[in-house]
Amino acid sequence: MTTATRPAPASSPGRTGASALTIAILVVALIGLADAAYLTYEHYNGLSGLLCLGGHHGHSSCTTVQSSTYSKLDGVSVALLGLIGYVALLATLPFRGDLFKAAGFGIALIGFGFSAYLTYREVFTIKAICEWCVGSAICMTLLVILTGIRFLRAGPATP
Repeated sequence: MTTATRPAPASSPGRTGASALTIAILVVALIGLADAAYLTYEHYNGLSGLLCLGGHHGHSSCTTVQSSTYSKLDGVSVALLGLIGYVALLATLPFRGDLFKAAGFGIALIGFGFSAYLTYREVFTIKAICEWCVGSAICMTLLVILTGIRFLRAGPATP
């Protein structure tokens, strides 16, 4: 008599490869990383090549946002802080333990909160919208959801 074998469940300790959730986090974080890298590059190169669709008093909305007082935190570009955040979040992905899942969620939560604050400043204080900044805020929103799911699904750590 022949018995059919079932594939190993996703949480099987012997399973190799990344889950669909981890891959989704990786893809969204890489998109956010590219966005933040572009904004960081433009910030430190004088915003001369910043590509943005919106116009605001004779120049792009992105230039207005990126040259505002809210574009720096204690002298450091917020785009660079975002870049560091995406790198830190990506660094947590290869690890399986609850600590790394919690760290990834914490990083995404801080990034989400800071992005929400900056979006508020864009809309109500600066009165200009940077499409690149909105793209990063969308990435952080997705990442806080995805990393939250990853953290909540965390089971007992396997040796």
